[in-house]
Amino acid sequence: MRILITGGAGYIGTELVYLLEKEKAISEIVVYDNLSRKNFNLLIGKSKLTSKKVRLVMGDLLDSRKLKTKVEKADVVFHLAAKVTTPFADYNPHEFDQTNNWGTAEFTYLIENSKVSKFIYVSSVSVYGASEKELNINAIPNPKTFYGISKWNAEKHVQRLQNSKLDTYILRLGNVYGYSKSMRFDSVINKFMFEANFKNHIRIHGDGNQMRSFIHIKKVSSLLKNLLFSNLQPNTYNLVENNYSINEIVDVLKQIYPDLEFTYLTQNMNMRSLKVSSDSRINSLCETKESSLLDSLLEFKREFSF
Repeated sequence: MRILITGGAGYIGTELVYLLEKEKAISEIVVYDNLSRKNFNLLIGKSKLTSKKVRLVMGDLLDSRKLKTKVEKADVVFHLAAKVTTPFADYNPHEFDQTNNWGTAEFTYLIENSKVSKFIYVSSVSVYGASEKELNINAIPNPKTFYGISKWNAEKHVQRLQNSKLDTYILRLGNVYGYSKSMRFDSVINKFMFEANFKNHIRIHGDGNQMRSFIHIKKVSSLLKNLLFSNLQPNTYNLVENNYSINEIVDVLKQIYPDLEFTYLTQNMNMRSLKVSSDSRINSLCETKESSLLDSLLEFKREFSF
């Protein structure tokens, strides 16, 4: 089995590669990445990779000619490549639209005319916009940011494939957190952990009561790997573990760092909330054991060098 992973050198991609590389049924893993985030960590240092089945192809999602040559040889495709930011950020509309929307549009055309048997697209709960009520998979998407709009438009291109014989999955992820060799420190929990550990001070936008949906990186990578060998019905799924307010996260951080200082910025502003329920149809594919936020962040803390 040959695997193609767009954005494979990124935060999620790195952990997924480590898991897939151990599978005997997989003969080749192509990591297709433009390394725009300077995410070289999968490629350097002491590696967990033990075979020669993984190889890097430096390329852009918008380079259809180059990407086509890799799609033609793939049996399964994980589409992780995207212009990524925190769910409520609202800038660089052109970049989001070009990469996430039109890049995915061109990519689905290539997939449509290939021998790929399974296509897995990683989207975001940002497509739902904002809600004080907890939303489930039946909620109508209503994105509020350029990022969310671009991911929702990308989903529409992928949905065309769901009407074909190709097994196509759309996974709407919550805010991913947790230690990885290829860290993202722009997501809220990861950013808070870094600042708490090295600065002993975090900054909170709004009054901290805004809710967010979260999922641990280990759960994401485990589920993606298991989906490869699963007979799960092709469909759209929410991949969320828990919903926390920013203040709830801060309370846990204070247990880990008792002297932690924090400042509320624009405290008078009402920040948007988004709560999304866990999707029981797909959660059973995850092998990782459940753990509290406190335990997860204590494990995270142990990965810091000092």
